[in-house]
Amino acid sequence: MIAKFKGTYGSGIEPLTYAGQNYMVVDRSMIPEILQILRNEEQFDYCVDITAVHYPKREKQFDVVWVLYSYSRNERIRVKTQILDGESIPSSVPIWVAANWLEREVFDMFGIRFDGHPDMKRILLPEGWKGYPLRKDYGILQQDNEWVQINLGIESGQ
Repeated sequence: MIAKFKGTYGSGIEPLTYAGQNYMVVDRSMIPEILQILRNEEQFDYCVDITAVHYPKREKQFDVVWVLYSYSRNERIRVKTQILDGESIPSSVPIWVAANWLEREVFDMFGIRFDGHPDMKRILLPEGWKGYPLRKDYGILQQDNEWVQINLGIESGQ
């Protein structure tokens, strides 16, 4: 499958394996098409997770990662792409409805926006919260003290 993609898309796809798990690093511009093909032609019908990883010292600071599973193949694959801080990525909700809350979580924790998402808003933290807790530049004890004071009427316990 990866060889087929590599033959079709060339340098835009880098197939890799780590700890027995297949994954591919895909150019950001090709993500919607590759995800659609994985679902429709390769039978990866379950979007297990969408997450991100923050590398603050890298130019493209974020990896966005889709973890996909094919019931018929009994196979899992990861698809990764790199994006700049502040750059958005197309939503995969039209491909897998289950991506809705997964993308909202990535937005809430990392600040990555998904273009075309039907309801792009925070899912875990309250609206108005400042910052994105899973970024490496967000301190481990940091919280939005202003939000806590205004909405809870207390001083931060930290």
